[in-house]
Amino acid sequence: MNKKMKWAVGALVVLLLAAAVARTLAARKASQQALQAQLQQAQQQPSLELKAGDVVAAQQLTLEQTLAVSGAIKAVNAAFVKARVAGELQALQVREGEAVRAGQLLGRIDATEYQARLQQARQQAESVRAQLEIAQRSLDNNQALVNQGFISRNALDTSQSNLLAAQANYRAAQAAADVAQKTLDDSLLRAPIAGQVAQRLAQAGERVAVDTRVLEIVDLRALELEAPVSAADSVRIQPGQTAQLRMEGLGQPLVAKVARINPSTVAGSRSVLVYFSLAQASGLRQGLFAEGQLQLGTVQALAVPLDALRTDKPQPYVQLLQDGKVVHQDVTPGAQGQAQGQAMVEVKGLPAGAQVLRGSVGALRAGTLVKSSAGAS
Repeated sequence: MNKKMKWAVGALVVLLLAAAVARTLAARKASQQALQAQLQQAQQQPSLELKAGDVVAAQQLTLEQTLAVSGAIKAVNAAFVKARVAGELQALQVREGEAVRAGQLLGRIDATEYQARLQQARQQAESVRAQLEIAQRSLDNNQALVNQGFISRNALDTSQSNLLAAQANYRAAQAAADVAQKTLDDSLLRAPIAGQVAQRLAQAGERVAVDTRVLEIVDLRALELEAPVSAADSVRIQPGQTAQLRMEGLGQPLVAKVARINPSTVAGSRSVLVYFSLAQASGLRQGLFAEGQLQLGTVQALAVPLDALRTDKPQPYVQLLQDGKVVHQDVTPGAQGQAQGQAMVEVKGLPAGAQVLRGSVGALRAGTLVKSSAGAS
């Protein structure tokens, strides 16, 4: 290859290298221009407009801790009138809603058989009593004969044993007569407590077995609310705490107090029954449904509205407004309660005065530009 060819090849290589360098520089410049355009577009991106009340300040508040309770109204004193003997129900003199007195006769069960048994027991007692009198006279006679020396001492001992046996038989016969009398008395149905008839569970002419429920009687002078609560909430409840209850048909709330707490849980639900005594009982009925809030006490805490606490991540967090941007801040929630007329929650991990977005704003991506038209409430 001559000199001219070598110079031509070298020049071509140089030209190709120069072209490659020029293309690389042009691509880099285009990339830089595109990045600058994106930055300018981001800077010109309109921010989210917040309305008044969307931003609140985390502050120290006195939280009134309450617990929602609900349940049915029940009479403190209630009883079922049951059949103590089997037989035909011959009379039932009261109906639902009627007032009854304690011990009042409400009905009766056919007592023909039980009267006959009582008569039989009494006759048997009379027969045994006659035998007892014979044994007593025999003993007296033998005692006189022993004193005169006509009979031996063994004969007297036998007479004494016969008398003791006759006395025992007489007592047993009397006890049998008492049992028959008790069975006859049980054929009469009497009210165990004073109150009103709530249910009539059997009708005249119906044959009932032992322990068959015939009537239910409730005393509406003292009523209570039976409310189930979770086992975790039950440890915060103490007798004497007050609750405000609402009931359908009553304009004013009812005041109730914790009267007692069941020491065991309900099988299946594992809930604990809490009983509230009602200060007002007039006009109320057993079985009415009531619900309300139980006052558990107060606590001082740094709190935010309950709806501002977000749980759509593994760790609870709140959305903060910092330097015009949305920041996600992890927090540890604590006690809940009422303050400033709304539900609040204690949060740990926030400084006092932090600007928090309410739940009505919705979930925003961290870094979102926002503009607030009003200060934090």
